[in-house]
Amino acid sequence: MTFRPSRLFAPALALLAVSATAPSALAAGQCGGDFRQFLAGVKQEAVSMGLSAQAADETLANAQIDRKVLSMDRGQGVFKQDFLTFSQRAISGYRMKNGAANIKKYAPVFARAEKEYGVPAAVITAFWALETDFGAVQGDFNTVNALATLAHDCRRPELFRPQLIAAIHMVQNGDLDPSSTTGAWAGEIGQVQMLPEDIVRWGRDGDGDGHVKLKTSSPDAILTAAAFIQHLGWQPGEPWLQEVSVPSNLDFSLSGLGRERPVSDWAAMGVTARSGNLAGGLKASLILPQGRKGPAFLAYRNFNIYLEWNQSFVYTTTAAYFATRLGGAPVYDKGNPDPGLSDGQMKQLQTKLQALGHDVGKIDGILGGGTRAATQAIQKQLGIPADGWPTAELLNRL
Repeated sequence: MTFRPSRLFAPALALLAVSATAPSALAAGQCGGDFRQFLAGVKQEAVSMGLSAQAADETLANAQIDRKVLSMDRGQGVFKQDFLTFSQRAISGYRMKNGAANIKKYAPVFARAEKEYGVPAAVITAFWALETDFGAVQGDFNTVNALATLAHDCRRPELFRPQLIAAIHMVQNGDLDPSSTTGAWAGEIGQVQMLPEDIVRWGRDGDGDGHVKLKTSSPDAILTAAAFIQHLGWQPGEPWLQEVSVPSNLDFSLSGLGRERPVSDWAAMGVTARSGNLAGGLKASLILPQGRKGPAFLAYRNFNIYLEWNQSFVYTTTAAYFATRLGGAPVYDKGNPDPGLSDGQMKQLQTKLQALGHDVGKIDGILGGGTRAATQAIQKQLGIPADGWPTAELLNRL
């Protein structure tokens, strides 16, 4: 199964690809009311955009509200596992073995992906594994029903109405069967779980059959993922994540995403690569998913592409690390990090940090970017190593 929290619901929503055709303000606001009238409006808009009435009818004729989709949307679970727990669960022996086998099986397709888009096989394969276990678990929600349900619902119609219209485009292209195409409850389709707009814009025919079928064609999925990742800003030939060793006397307040420094600076401070060499001439951030006593990584600018794909820090770091493993890196040194906080303790910490004037966002028990930054700031204020990892000791001192 996939352990991925849907990228539709990351905090900033920046991970959604730019719309191929942005809806008008009027269309984006149309939702609710009689469902058949709503669908008629979608058809009218699709036709006005140049899609055929026949494709719209074929797509929408049997669309239905799926109450389970609404239930899933309202009851989204939160992602609270720490990096060691999640990464050890996600990067199983099965996935390592099958990842290597698929890289070998589809070697010509991966070679084409890297030649045309600059994205290495290991990067694509890690996403492929984490999203659907190489296509084994793609979701069983009817895609058109899911999209129609969420577009009709008035919570986020501006996100889903364009996706429903993109689905009509896919039907017109012969790339989606409204009655049989299934996927995630939020409308993502295929072996790398992409939304219809992204597929319409970035879909690539990898097997030469004239269609983009991400559900059934691994070559299509591989090339489409490569094109999408390139679009997000991938820099060919550059690293994305590298495990490092850090000295105990490092100024840990310098760590954290968004604090890039020349790699030569990190080297001068005693940061060393656990395998291979540091990438001289580039900049990187030092990230410590579980503080200074746990695994440590330099995150290069290609790491930002992972954050565009999914803004969960733990998922992102796991996916990037998984790709380094598929590329030959050793298992990380898990170290001996201090125990993290329970859900209740994390909410207590967030409440206290908020009372002290720090912006932690929602009090939700999730160690997100705001809570990490606030933790780091208060650690520095208290004169303790500012590694951004909250502990019971820190909580008790506040």
